[in-house]
Amino acid sequence: MADNYVLKDELFNRETVSELASSIKKVYEDFECDVYIEECVSGFDSRELKERMTFMAEKLEDFLPSDYLLATDIMLKACQVTKGKESFVYGAFSEYVEKHGCNEKYLDHSLIMLGEYTKVFSAEFAIRAFINDFPEQSFKQMLEWSLSDDFNQRRLSSEGMRPKLPWGKAIDFDPLKAVSVLDNLYDDKERYVTRSVANHLNDLSKIEPDVVVSILSRWQDSVKQEKKEMDYIISHSTRTLVKKGHIGALDLLGYKHDAKFEIDDLRVLTPSIHIGQSLEFEFEIRALEDMKAMIDYQIDYPMAGGKRSSKVFKIKKANLKKYDHLKIHKKHPFKVMTTKKLYTGDYTLTLQINGKLYTKGYFSMEVN
Repeated sequence: MADNYVLKDELFNRETVSELASSIKKVYEDFECDVYIEECVSGFDSRELKERMTFMAEKLEDFLPSDYLLATDIMLKACQVTKGKESFVYGAFSEYVEKHGCNEKYLDHSLIMLGEYTKVFSAEFAIRAFINDFPEQSFKQMLEWSLSDDFNQRRLSSEGMRPKLPWGKAIDFDPLKAVSVLDNLYDDKERYVTRSVANHLNDLSKIEPDVVVSILSRWQDSVKQEKKEMDYIISHSTRTLVKKGHIGALDLLGYKHDAKFEIDDLRVLTPSIHIGQSLEFEFEIRALEDMKAMIDYQIDYPMAGGKRSSKVFKIKKANLKKYDHLKIHKKHPFKVMTTKKLYTGDYTLTLQINGKLYTKGYFSMEVN
């Protein structure tokens, strides 16, 4: 909460609103700059970050001409006088378009405006209303943006269709259809774009994990992207899959599920603990060939009503030579948490190496 409080005040404050208002005043002399600033800033206290953007867009209705085409043209000219300076507050322009221009009458014009406004702040939130209401026209525009000379538009074509965009409204759209857009972007030279591609695939991995691994493998085989950047895309795209121990994703990263190694006995050093104490365990890995090791562990928890849940935790990554010995000693603290309630009972510890589950250990915990 504290971080969000700092961020919303850093992005939406008198100074940033004044920047936007000043850019409008330069191209529309009737704009009541000072009044707009005061009304926006006075309404910020009761609003969270995204709500402040929406509030600024609503206020623009009171200070710009009621004619939609004229108002959006003023905002376009305001974007052009910023000289490439980007700011979160300019998201209000795209929200204005979303509210007033997501209709048959202004569809083509609105998509053009979003493509221009995204150069000062991403139109990723606003475009999702168009994807829902006009899927085919919006998708055609996304394909065009994916081939644009402007990296902001290329990034928008990926970010706007992310299946699980943070803060973005849900879209009723086949997530696999967006792959044709991503195919135009994965060899991009701008990290701003490739990061969005990777985030998009990470979202998709929560829906179609095997498809994502197949896409990444195909891209890797194409050798169109520089190896260092392709490695970044693969790593960032599979971060959720890696946490889940998805064997295909780990294989793609070089952590072979069939690597040859031995695990000496897993020793649980604290077979009985109380809440506030730590589980302590150790084991040893002996490599039987050169290998990359992703060493994790899974804890199986008792839940209410006799149910169970499990979660994977990271230990380390290691590059092992044949016959290397790696000794692991680990402490896992159990604290009272607001995000997960812990219960008295029997727990299971399982080692997970390169996505596969191996030796088990057992311990019990007293919560009360």
